[in-house]
Amino acid sequence: MKRTDLVRLVTPTLALLVCGLPSLAADAARRDISQTDLDRVRAVTRPTTDFSKAEPFEAMSAGAATTRLAPGNTSFSQPSANIALEQDQDFKLGHALFQKLWVSSPSSTQASDGLGPLYNARSCQTCHINNGRGRPPREGEDAVSMIARLARAPSTPEEDKLLQDHRVLNFPDVTYGAQLQNLAVPGLQAEGKLTVSYEERAVTLGDGEIVSLRKPTYRVDGLVDGPFEATTSISPRIAQPTLGLGLIEAIAQEDILANADPEDKNGDGISGKPAFVRDHRSGTLSLGRFGWKAQNATVRDQAAMAFSHDLGISTPDAPNAYGDCTERQTDCLAMPTGVQKRLGDTEAPSPVLDLVTVYTENLSVPARRNVDAPDVLRGKQMFYDSGCATCHTPKFVTRRNADDPLHSFQLIWPYSDFLLHDMGDGLADGQQVGDATGREWRTQPLWGIGLTGTVNGNEFYLHDGRARGPTEAILWHGGEAQKARDAFAALQKSDRQALLTFLESL
Repeated sequence: MKRTDLVRLVTPTLALLVCGLPSLAADAARRDISQTDLDRVRAVTRPTTDFSKAEPFEAMSAGAATTRLAPGNTSFSQPSANIALEQDQDFKLGHALFQKLWVSSPSSTQASDGLGPLYNARSCQTCHINNGRGRPPREGEDAVSMIARLARAPSTPEEDKLLQDHRVLNFPDVTYGAQLQNLAVPGLQAEGKLTVSYEERAVTLGDGEIVSLRKPTYRVDGLVDGPFEATTSISPRIAQPTLGLGLIEAIAQEDILANADPEDKNGDGISGKPAFVRDHRSGTLSLGRFGWKAQNATVRDQAAMAFSHDLGISTPDAPNAYGDCTERQTDCLAMPTGVQKRLGDTEAPSPVLDLVTVYTENLSVPARRNVDAPDVLRGKQMFYDSGCATCHTPKFVTRRNADDPLHSFQLIWPYSDFLLHDMGDGLADGQQVGDATGREWRTQPLWGIGLTGTVNGNEFYLHDGRARGPTEAILWHGGEAQKARDAFAALQKSDRQALLTFLESL
């Protein structure tokens, strides 16, 4: 049997549904496949109850796109294993653009100028280190792969209506915009500097082990244009891994919505809800899948917003050459831009955004390790029994009519439901982003998490990198995840270690 046939879909031999975990709703039937295939998909994506052995094709996290290269610091930088030769060329060009260092205008390298005027990084790779996670700044260091989002609540009925209609995600600070930029081109001052300090807090687990959690406090120094608005909230966020994004976009919307239970009708304490956003090109309402608060519907949307806010580079989807500069920042608006009319109306013309999108859509997910090892299987059972799999949904089968055939009808294992969940006071940032409240976050995919240290040389987790490893990340969970967090904390050390060993295998 061909490898692509092996990973496209297995026969419906998996065990019955785990109690308390949502199944595909009968009224959410997919339209991209036949009823026969739908029945197979429902069967194969049901959570397992057999932890004596690995599930069929469980090691192939991204289906036929899975890379089997030996783990290393480039594990998140490999192309999809099923990529065609002609697409591989575009992938490599996109990779070069992802690493490209942009420069300020005017410049002799006219195809590379347009940086800023205010910005957070000179390249995509600066934040997404080896296509992996960012990290919070060290003491005395500028934030390198962490940004601070700025937003305020609506203040008028008209603004309320804009939010309700999904015309905006929130409202930026009137002076500093939607994001704090800690860097600026020559001749212009940066907006300010984000600093973080930590308070250590001891947590005693059920068996007496003590774990120290660090609670961050953020401060912005040196604001050049006066203080923020009184109601502006600051939400620091590290860069997210960029692997498997095209496959996430290819998950059927019906399958994600089938797991939503915003009113907690089943009474399990989990009320995941979908985030709906406007597609930046079409204006149509779409399901948000990307970003810490599911604020972008497509990989292209995510890339365009990063170009605009992080780099200050205009694209056809976000054509403002001044990026996040506001009307009050007149010095910023007086700076030259990198728009070259012979190349188009934006600093990064359409081919640039197209190629970066192709690249980020086709970054592969590494194969699982040791899926049959007894300690991994035991940890997998702890993961399910503790309730982690309720939100970290193990698997999906992507749409047969995916925009890219490479992503079509693949059995994938992202370990996320891609819904918003209330994570409690401890992780609340107080910032509304579209449908997400100040306490809600999108469930983060766990595929590749076991190679974080290998790729990035550190293991900082959660939206602001406060957690220094998986144990701390789990213990910060609250709100809807409180029960699962408490179940983990109550485990004996050997069982907790088995669960962590399972996560290391992902």
